[in-house]
Amino acid sequence: MKPLSAHTAPLSSPLARGRDANEVVAPSSADPSPLTPCDVWTYQEALAARGLVRQGHGRRVYGHTGLVDRLPPPGTPGPELMERLRGSQETLLAELARAMGPFPDGGDVLDAGSVLGGNALYWAQEHRARVTTMVTVPTHLEHVRRFVHEAGMCSRVQPRLCSGEPPRSRECYDAVIAVEHTCAQPRAEWLRGVHARLKPGGLLAVADCFWVRPDAVHPSEDAWRKQLGSVTAFLADAREAGLELEAHDDVSARAVGFWTLSSELLIHEHMACASGEAKNLRAALNAVRAESRREHLWLQQGLLDGGLEYALLVLRREA
Repeated sequence: MKPLSAHTAPLSSPLARGRDANEVVAPSSADPSPLTPCDVWTYQEALAARGLVRQGHGRRVYGHTGLVDRLPPPGTPGPELMERLRGSQETLLAELARAMGPFPDGGDVLDAGSVLGGNALYWAQEHRARVTTMVTVPTHLEHVRRFVHEAGMCSRVQPRLCSGEPPRSRECYDAVIAVEHTCAQPRAEWLRGVHARLKPGGLLAVADCFWVRPDAVHPSEDAWRKQLGSVTAFLADAREAGLELEAHDDVSARAVGFWTLSSELLIHEHMACASGEAKNLRAALNAVRAESRREHLWLQQGLLDGGLEYALLVLRREA
């Protein structure tokens, strides 16, 4: 695979420069206590449930952040918001693919943590890759198989259940792709496993959220926030595992709009199933708005003020 550039370009946007100035020296990313399988399953089951409701009808189903360059006008109907949300998620995958460079024909890819296989289908359909997609929650495996069958991609996409076993020597991939997956893993150990799975010269491509200042992380116990870690610590662990950084793209400003779309869509979804007097409906909608602010405003603020970073990282195993 050809990288975007041979050397890591410095981050040049004002937002990125502010992030560099603000970053706190991070402890090792192995320091936080590891999440239990139950923590990860609970989080991914919630993602899958919402993804199936929003996108689960003959489409690739995504459960991750998207990139938004322009928000729709106020009053945009719910179905259009849903399409824009889904389109923003595909934009993120397209940007990650751009950072990696063109996929080789017949390339072997390990897709880590796409929940319902949408990402695996993206790499297979848009980039002609042969994809092994690792499914964490056993009950999701049949969903993924069904989506793969409906897409006619059985020859290119192989769903497998995560077993927790060490990698076998025959598992050698041109690329490992992890979209919002590394924050649920003991990163140092996970990166060593990635190194073992990659062919010499193979790429690891990551899209994830990291803290720049730890106080920017909302006090929550869900798997996506509990161990965000910092880019600095992640890259230190990657170097220790034998993976060298090739591209680092800070897309925080483009990720902010995704959470605005998500908040608006929550309101539409509530209105679609709510009934009763206008006064009661108004109170319910206010409650939904308050909930979405609690869930999303801290994240939007952190991405805007440099306390958090949403990063695309491409690393290469030495030849």
